[in-house]
Amino acid sequence: MSSHIVATVDEIAHGTCKIVVVRGREIGVFRIHDEFFALINRCPHQGAELCKGMLVSRSESELPGQYELTHRGEMLRCPWHCWEFDIRTGQSWCDPESVKARTFAVAVESGESLAKGPYVAETVPVSIDRNYIVLTL
Repeated sequence: MSSHIVATVDEIAHGTCKIVVVRGREIGVFRIHDEFFALINRCPHQGAELCKGMLVSRSESELPGQYELTHRGEMLRCPWHCWEFDIRTGQSWCDPESVKARTFAVAVESGESLAKGPYVAETVPVSIDRNYIVLTL
């Protein structure tokens, strides 16, 4: 597993998504209440650009005619067929037993802890051993 710097915290406003490409995969990075979540930008149902869908709340009901909105802004609705996925887990609420959107781990780290920053030229260690030059890749 490798880490990739994809944005600064300020680049993603609350309730929005930034779509990034990492290793050829489109991934949506979401900011919800100062927490960050990442999902593959492909609906497992029929392949829509999932992360371009709306963030909605989940509606729960114990009795007919009564409902409560929970998980406010934490459900991602597919733009094609309105399937909804939990932004935290990727779990589908239309077919929870077998359908799940792929999620990725997200961490917020200070620039100082990263030390290198996002733009670093690749270096290659060089050592000289008895008239031979050896590169370590």
